[in-house]
Amino acid sequence: MKYVVKQIIEPDFGCEGRPDGYTATDTVILKEENGQEIQMEIPDEDLYKKDINIGDWVYFDLTNQIYKEE
Repeated sequence: MKYVVKQIIEPDFGCEGRPDGYTATDTVILKEENGQEIQMEIPDEDLYKKDINIGDWVYFDLTNQIYKEE
């Protein structure tokens, strides 16, 4: 199934910054082709490495890894 990225919500750590050893995850709001919205927690690093942004179409493999549709 394909989804369009509607919103990416990054965590706010304020002036303390990220805790040591913490893997940042973003809350990503996705809209299915049928119009239903879902929410997923996705590592921030994956979104940057795969250049996934608001408005992009994405899909997930069998291991729940996110990929940008080309």
